[in-house]
Amino acid sequence: MMPVDSRKRARLFCVVILGAGTLLAASRADVFAHAEILAQVRTPGANPAGGRGEVEALRPGQTLIGLADPLSGDPVLAEVAARGVTLFALELMPRITRAQAMDVLSSMATVAGYKAVLLAAAALPRMFPMLMTAAGTVMPARVFVIGAGVAGLQAIATARRLGATVNAYDVRPAVKEQVESVGARFVELPLDTAAAEGQGGYAQAQDEEFYRRQRETMTRVVAASDVVVATAAIPGRKSPVLVTSAMVAGMAAGSVIVDLAAERGGNCELTEPDRTVVAHDVTILGPTNLPATVPFHASQMFAKNLSTFLLHLVTGGTLQLDLSDQITRDTLVARGGELVHDAVRGAQGLPPRPAPPA
Repeated sequence: MMPVDSRKRARLFCVVILGAGTLLAASRADVFAHAEILAQVRTPGANPAGGRGEVEALRPGQTLIGLADPLSGDPVLAEVAARGVTLFALELMPRITRAQAMDVLSSMATVAGYKAVLLAAAALPRMFPMLMTAAGTVMPARVFVIGAGVAGLQAIATARRLGATVNAYDVRPAVKEQVESVGARFVELPLDTAAAEGQGGYAQAQDEEFYRRQRETMTRVVAASDVVVATAAIPGRKSPVLVTSAMVAGMAAGSVIVDLAAERGGNCELTEPDRTVVAHDVTILGPTNLPATVPFHASQMFAKNLSTFLLHLVTGGTLQLDLSDQITRDTLVARGGELVHDAVRGAQGLPPRPAPPA
């Protein structure tokens, strides 16, 4: 996700020339020719459509910071490394207290979770809150949020503020308290979730048998919901299919599904990225870049995250790479002409780097 459309990317470089102030470049060529540090919304790794053309413009010794989709296995990352560029991927920011102000994914997920509920409210042929009127009582909409990460929690909070009753589910049982703290009822499924949480608090990928049993036990909750907001994603992996066509068919006519996992295939079997699909009288929305629809605050949050990270890396006007620091070490993807992050190397089919001598 990113705060602005990729077609406007050329105007969104943050350019820093160390020791010489800031350069306001008139063209993209000027940016690549003069900048020592390039901070992009999407670097070539996260921009399949136009990123390869930028690789040839990169110079040895430059530093590139931005979203890079580092675990996708895209060989363009190796090409960036081979040009002698130091690359930092913001998706790899560790989930630690010191890094919260630099966490771009959490910022963009906050915007996406909020906007997803507004899209659902606009598409749903009924109102969200319970209303007592002279014409009778209007019952509240029933919202089911799948995935209780940052986007899911923000979706819960927004739906509750609009007056809906909200159920939520996450494969990680540890988030039950967080779900209940924002006003939703946590749906507990009879599944073994002992190994469901991976490094950094993200959900861990499970086998297909687990997802099959999960879908079976979730069917009743989906059928009883007016709105489903699906946010379940695995870093670097295809999104798990949690809502099947049969489950959609069991929903009431006019129901709405907003699939925030659409960019990686979707949590709903019928999702099509960036399209609105109507199947079994259910409207299925597959937005892939909701932060772009709230550009003011998305850009404000992204800029704050990015500037905080830059200040972390730059000391006294000089880029300082302290690899004993977890934030620097975990986000560093390429340096010295090669990929240096073991998880990224694994996604590229490369062996881990040899351990440094004691």
